[in-house]
Amino acid sequence: MSRDHVEPVERSVTDADAEAPVRGAEPAPGVPGGAAGGAEAPFLELLARGASADAYERPVLLARAEGLPAERIAALEQSKLLALRVRSELEGRRRREAELSALFETAHDLAGLRDVDAVLQAIVQRARSLLGTDVAYLSLNDPVRGDTYMRVTEGSVAARFQQLRLGMGEGLGGLVAQTARPYVTDDYFRDDRFRHTMTIDAGVHDEGLVAILGVPLMLGANVIGVLFAADRRARVFEREQIALLGSFAALAAAAIDTANLLTETRAALADLERANEIIQDRSAVIERASDVHDRLAELVLRGGGVHDVAAAVSQVLAGAVRFTEAGAAPAGALETSRAEGHAVRHEDDWIAAVTTGGELLGALVLRGHPGLDPVDQRTLERAAMVTSLLLLARRSAAEAEQRVRGELLDDLLDARDRDPRILRERASRLHADLDATHVVLAARLEADTADADQEAAARRRLWSAASHLAATRHGLAAARDGGTVLLLPLAPGDSATKLAHRTARHLGTAVHEAVTVGASAPVQGPAAHPDAVVAAYEEGRRCVEALRLLGRCGDGAAADDFGFLGLLLAGDRDVTGFVERTIGEVVAYDERRGTDLVRTLDAYFACGMSPARTKDDLHVHVNTVAQRLERVARLLGDDWQSPARALEIQLALRLQRLAGRIPS
Repeated sequence: MSRDHVEPVERSVTDADAEAPVRGAEPAPGVPGGAAGGAEAPFLELLARGASADAYERPVLLARAEGLPAERIAALEQSKLLALRVRSELEGRRRREAELSALFETAHDLAGLRDVDAVLQAIVQRARSLLGTDVAYLSLNDPVRGDTYMRVTEGSVAARFQQLRLGMGEGLGGLVAQTARPYVTDDYFRDDRFRHTMTIDAGVHDEGLVAILGVPLMLGANVIGVLFAADRRARVFEREQIALLGSFAALAAAAIDTANLLTETRAALADLERANEIIQDRSAVIERASDVHDRLAELVLRGGGVHDVAAAVSQVLAGAVRFTEAGAAPAGALETSRAEGHAVRHEDDWIAAVTTGGELLGALVLRGHPGLDPVDQRTLERAAMVTSLLLLARRSAAEAEQRVRGELLDDLLDARDRDPRILRERASRLHADLDATHVVLAARLEADTADADQEAAARRRLWSAASHLAATRHGLAAARDGGTVLLLPLAPGDSATKLAHRTARHLGTAVHEAVTVGASAPVQGPAAHPDAVVAAYEEGRRCVEALRLLGRCGDGAAADDFGFLGLLLAGDRDVTGFVERTIGEVVAYDERRGTDLVRTLDAYFACGMSPARTKDDLHVHVNTVAQRLERVARLLGDDWQSPARALEIQLALRLQRLAGRIPS
């Protein structure tokens, strides 16, 4: 088609549409309003047709070109402004209707949630569409790895960007997660409000992003992720757009929470189904077995414990059923029940072992009921199996908490650049206070076994016992370097030495083997001083090795307990503290009285502890030497010349001489 044919077609879509209403909108003679009477007609037609904003200039331009009166042109200008205002209001309402419709559809998807990935993908797609951005994406926090990863992207073309894993506190997302507030940047690479990293910047560069808006995904007071909308060009996001993305973020958080609840519910239902299978096995036609099934199922749903199960079975069997620890039940009958997998009779009682995976957890004991028929015996056995499930669930929860405590302590020892505020928050959820004074204790088993499986089992028992102790003492524990490390609070009036002794006894009793424990000096505020925690752990390990070398396996001690050897064990080499503890009284006496006791002591030992040679070295009378040594005895104690004390005193004097505090 030639250009002559194209131009008339283009004009018919633009100018002609704008001109026609103007020419046909002249007011009829005698109609009030004159020039202004029909000025709004062309604009009403434009509004009805949904024309673009540029088209509203056409009627005014054509009126001027045709030389219409000024009053007519002014009326058209006024009508144009009113029409544009109406058009803007209509567009705003249509936009809000579209946003509300998208939010309603998302909420509808959430209500019928089946696949959380599909719901999140729909949220990201709708956010991108309504905000008109090039890319939208959603990231979630990974509490296990301690970072953030991309969960859903829409519009992304760069593989490296889609696979990004971000450390906590990095990039714009880290700023959103830390402050729990929306953040927007119209030029990512020039924005210095957040921490840039090579990994993140490379991913953003690959994707070509410039303007980024991020809003937090909140579950209660916790940030679980961030929802983003981004453009590959500079852009200013309006308040309404930020609020809209925040609404989508709230729905995304609700979807994730709902999915988690569904997962937990499915797991609980799976456990319940297993319990139902155990209870219903080979007794579906027996009325009393059905009754106990209903009762136990109700208990599980209500979150009942092992004693609730015993009470329910007591009612069904019309006897007294109690759950007991393994050590409180008759050993022979209990072992037979575990081996055979059935309840066995012991005198007038029945014993049903509560086991899992070959491990004995306890027993259900039916008292004073010798005449038990096979159906009731099976009921007791099923109750024992349900009890084992409940105990396993409780143990799993306890082990999960133990792992969390271990991860936090590992972070203190390994990731010393962690945010102290986050460490405090994590510790607070475990009822631990990392701003208090703590002691780091290194614990090692002393069992000598060539069986690797037995050794691994013993280490697991040590870790379990240490974790239980840490939980009851509001501390932390972790398996480390073939042993266990604990971070326990130090109570007022307590000492690292006493704490090490108690811990060694407690752990040794719990695992039925000798456990050697070395304690560090007190650490003030571990959350703010992770380096001090690392140094304290090394000090505790050296104490353990010293105890082993001294033949004190199964004991507990701190560096201060080793006298001058503590200098070799202490991570900070506290020379001043050692001198103060050893001859501090004598030094202080010289400073107060202006005497020369320290120099006399130094000469006395240098002269082979001979007063006669000492008086020659000091050029004083022998009685003066004797008087000074008597004063030393009153200050240091009568045993100051015993071999052990004399060795420490001589070492302290040598340190004072090296420090230049004793004249030559």
